[in-house]
Amino acid sequence: MEKPAETHYPIHDLLMRRWSPRAFAERPVEPDTLRSLFEAARWAPSSNNEQPWRFLVAAKENKADWDRLFTCLLEGNQKWAHRAPVLMLSVATLAFDDGSPNRHAFYDTGMAVENLVIQAMALGLFVHQMAGFRIDQARVECQIPGGYEPVAMIAVGYPGDPATLPDYLRERELKPRERNSISEFVFSGTWGRPSPVVTP
Repeated sequence: MEKPAETHYPIHDLLMRRWSPRAFAERPVEPDTLRSLFEAARWAPSSNNEQPWRFLVAAKENKADWDRLFTCLLEGNQKWAHRAPVLMLSVATLAFDDGSPNRHAFYDTGMAVENLVIQAMALGLFVHQMAGFRIDQARVECQIPGGYEPVAMIAVGYPGDPATLPDYLRERELKPRERNSISEFVFSGTWGRPSPVVTP
């Protein structure tokens, strides 16, 4: 299902088409395709080229690993994510190699995930990122060591039929997409002062 953004200014087609569906086809994602997603993440920019991102990934064919990630999801996400053929957990490394805190670790991990998301779109896949998961359970179940922080759960797959969703989720799936106008978040020099760049 396509739900392109109604943009006010031109943007790349992949960005315009990117959204976060909950309806996934149960079709497996090919291993080479997954490798392309992580190759895209690999080339994301990062502070001091530290590359603080890590990913735990499980395809549904590997039931034990997939179930381990799935059981960490909150119930609301389990209601639809059970169809996703691939689940991931992004993890941020909290310190630089010299031991000093890396305050940009979450930012950089997010950029790696965005690279992954856009590469997925280019390959006909969709991605839905989730904050709704049990962080402490993920830390224990996935044996994540100290100094690393779980960031987001991620469902990846080919688009599915919204009719497979519960009614309340299907309504959300079909609802038009909305965003704040750029004048609401782009300021000029001082906080809250509209920028002439975005106010014609």
